[in-house]
Amino acid sequence: MNEHRNERLHERCRPNRRAFTLIEILLVVVIIGILASMVALKLTGRAEDARVTRAKADLGGSLSTAIDLFEQDTGRYPTSEEGLGVLLENPGIANWKGPYIKGGLKNDPWDTPYAYQYIAEDRTYRVFSCGPDRQVGTEDDIYP
Repeated sequence: MNEHRNERLHERCRPNRRAFTLIEILLVVVIIGILASMVALKLTGRAEDARVTRAKADLGGSLSTAIDLFEQDTGRYPTSEEGLGVLLENPGIANWKGPYIKGGLKNDPWDTPYAYQYIAEDRTYRVFSCGPDRQVGTEDDIYP
């Protein structure tokens, strides 16, 4: 009886050693990598959407308002040659009451200056961001 008891005690003390195999560990690492890349892609898309939204807000808000105020004071829009810089410093224009933008001109969310074009035929202007590719006249240009 003592021998039978010792045998059961020995079985209980023997640890049940079941370790992870290399394949199981690699599978877990691959799954974690896939999930991390999916999260990163989702966040990247949202960041780009936020940049586009900020650019549209700048274009339709502060920049357009400043250009329109300049036109009210001087009777004309800035020329393409003068650009947006004329909103900050008077190059000798009568009735100029600026600066029209506080804190200077900000770059767009891709750290590129906003673009400005005066359209003489229509006596209007176009202010826009070159977008992520930083090239004028491409599909990703952003307008207010």
